Amino acid sequence: MTSAGATRIKVGIVGGTGYTGVELLRLLSQHPNAELTAITSRKEDGMPVADMYPNLRGRVDLQFQTPEKAALDECDVVFFATPHGVAMSQAESLLKNNVRIIDLAADFRLQDTGIFEHWYKIPHSCPAILKQSVYGLVELNREKIAGAKVIGNPGCYPTTVLLGLAPLLEGGSKLIDTSNIIADCKSGVSGAGRKAEVGSLFSEASDNFRAYGVAGHRHHPEISEQLETIAGGPVGLIFVPHLVPMVRGMFSTLYARILPDALDTDFQALFEQRYANEPFIDVMPAGSLPETRSVRASNHLRIAIHRPDGGNQLVILVAQDNLVKGASGQAVQNMNLMFGFPESAGLEQIAILP
Repeated sequence: MTSAGATRIKVGIVGGTGYTGVELLRLLSQHPNAELTAITSRKEDGMPVADMYPNLRGRVDLQFQTPEKAALDECDVVFFATPHGVAMSQAESLLKNNVRIIDLAADFRLQDTGIFEHWYKIPHSCPAILKQSVYGLVELNREKIAGAKVIGNPGCYPTTVLLGLAPLLEGGSKLIDTSNIIADCKSGVSGAGRKAEVGSLFSEASDNFRAYGVAGHRHHPEISEQLETIAGGPVGLIFVPHLVPMVRGMFSTLYARILPDALDTDFQALFEQRYANEPFIDVMPAGSLPETRSVRASNHLRIAIHRPDGGNQLVILVAQDNLVKGASGQAVQNMNLMFGFPESAGLEQIAILP
């Protein structure tokens, strides 16, 4: 096994045929410290990766393999870009071989197994490993992530909501009414994954805009658990996701009521100071209006703070690429911390325009 202080590490990906899998391949193939070693897919066993994803021709020469053939236990870290339940079924054997785990599904996001089982409809098979896992939102848990062996990579919606609200809640702050926060969030169609479903078909999603999961969405308990950890107490959240007719991108509009004693607070300065040293968080100038295209294919998240008419309502606008900072880019950011690499290694791509 390669030591954590080595210049290159061996990387495996379980479930490399989906959108987060190919994003991991795109990012890791350019990473100065990563050696792509194994990528799995039962259905595509033997197929060259570049045959499925021609953008990787000349950059990735691996073939898909079944998990049984892939030498995952010889890797230093394994990413799971798989459906919920897969990572926890393999976690114990990998950890015994000193392989670190970064799961892009929900197996290690929620510490309450009862809530996990309610929302994901499967039993949690390794609660002991779950207790050792770290929620992989770097800007909140940087020090814990650096020493972790198992990471639960945050969901895409939770990333925007948590980073958009954290400066208002940290340290028991009494700035906003925590009983009534609204998160109005929109995602591109790639957020639903690569599987064939009627709602994701071009003729269904194009020229259309709709809400979903209004009665309950599995990201809601994840967001609430983390918000309450940040705030140190109960947080009331209304979370409504929407599907927008674009391939990638995520935009969240957050509404919070300012408490009477906090009306003199300079919220622009608060956010700028909180994220001043964060390489991937851009607090835009006052009055700015971020756009999803300004972060497309990059690991950046842009935030703008508004206070209409100088009143007691705060509006926070947050934009990110749901497949990069919302998933695979964040996972690589976690890997960098776990192995002592520069946090921005392999993640310095500029957003694509137009």
